[in-house]
Amino acid sequence: MGNVQVIFKKEDILPEELRGKVVVVFDVLFATSTITAAIADGASSVIPVFSPDEARKKAEQFNDPFVMAGEDKGRRIEGFEPPLRTYLKSIIKDKHLILTTTNGTIALHQSRQASSLYASSLLNNPAMAAHMAERHIEDDVVLICAGSSGKFTVEDFYGVGSLVYHMQKKGKWGLSDGAVTALGFYKGSGAAKELLRTCRIGKLLVNAGLDPQEIDFVAEEGLFESILTYDRESGQIKEGKNATSSA
Repeated sequence: MGNVQVIFKKEDILPEELRGKVVVVFDVLFATSTITAAIADGASSVIPVFSPDEARKKAEQFNDPFVMAGEDKGRRIEGFEPPLRTYLKSIIKDKHLILTTTNGTIALHQSRQASSLYASSLLNNPAMAAHMAERHIEDDVVLICAGSSGKFTVEDFYGVGSLVYHMQKKGKWGLSDGAVTALGFYKGSGAAKELLRTCRIGKLLVNAGLDPQEIDFVAEEGLFESILTYDRESGQIKEGKNATSSA
């Protein structure tokens, strides 16, 4: 039986302590939700990078068709597409998405020493839970909330609770106190759309002009079957059942 731990924000990540563990990263508003949708919409891969400068350097080296998308503290970066499905759906098929965000892509970057690294969201949590039970039922699993600029965020914690809920339906896991608390929070929070619209980041984004329908979309639990697997050698996230192994 594998054990499940929770990290509450990316600033708490100790990369060396992730070696030999299975890691799933959440940034529900919006990085990992955008990655989920991009892969489901036919992107060749998603390449999460640490900063806008790194994204530009990656683009200079890239020969295949690509799209650059990103935000910095919630603001669109000049020369980048907004990192939301509404803007990417019609242009992403058969292209690579070079993605930089304030929190989610940094959390992924800091988790690269994991033996297996995934991104997840409400959109694909049920499929991810089935994959965890099939491939990692005996492994130590760390669920990481990206958080927001050093602060805990309820939407990522809710996303973690959702995954724990669906994992428990598929197998037996040893839950840390953090995982037990996330599960209870998920069960007791009511409708995801309402939670995401009224949480701190949700309200901040809507007040800044975000269409609330963007939030409603990422609240649709189980919409996609994607398993978002990070390949350490290429630095790409692709649809796939086989994560890069440290072996």
